Amino acid sequence: MSRAEGEPLGAVLAGGSGSRLGGEKVAAELGGRPLSSYPVRALAEAGIEAAVFAKPGQELPELGAAVHREPAEPRHPLCGIVAALRVAAAGDRPLVVLACDLPFVPPALLEALAAAPEPLVLAAAAGRPQPLLARYEPSLLPALEAALAAEEPLIRTAIALRPRLLGEDELARFGDPERILLNVNTPEDLEAARKKLVIGDC
Repeated sequence: MSRAEGEPLGAVLAGGSGSRLGGEKVAAELGGRPLSSYPVRALAEAGIEAAVFAKPGQELPELGAAVHREPAEPRHPLCGIVAALRVAAAGDRPLVVLACDLPFVPPALLEALAAAPEPLVLAAAAGRPQPLLARYEPSLLPALEAALAAEEPLIRTAIALRPRLLGEDELARFGDPERILLNVNTPEDLEAARKKLVIGDC
C-alpha cells in the first residue's frame, strides 16, 4: 500500500464559470493572492493533500497543487465532485470537497471532516446543506454518477444520501459560521470577503 492510499484527498473545485464575478473566479484577487489559493492553503495546513479540479483549457494561477481536468460538459457542480471522487476511489481514499470560492474555511474544520466516520458529511447553515464543503466516501460514487447523468440538482442529490449535517452550533467550534461559509460569487461578495480578512489570512 502506498502512503497516499486510504488517506484523505482534498478537492478544490474550480470548474465554475465565475460569470457573476465577471470572469474566472479562481484568479480573483483577495488580499494580494488568488481567491483559489485560500482553500489550497487551508487543506495543506490541515495535512490533507490538495488537488484542483478545473475544466479543460481553464487557466489557473500557480497554486502549488496537482491539477485534474474534469469533463467539459456538463456544467454542473456534481461534475467536479464525481471527477474528484473517481480519483479518490482509485486509492480507497475519503474525499474532502472545498469550493474554490470559500476562502475562510479553517484547517481544523477540514481535519474534522476528513476524520468523520459517516459516508457523507455536509456543512450546513440556517438548515441549508453545503455540498461544496463536505466529506464524501468512495462508496457514494455510483449514486453520484447516476445523479450527474440525470443532471439532478446537487442539494437534492446530497440530501437523498442521508448525510450528517454540521449545523451552526458545530461549525461555531471552528469560528464564526457566517465567515466560514462566505462564498464569493459576486463583486459584492468579494468586497465583503476583503472586509473580513484578518491578520494571518494573507
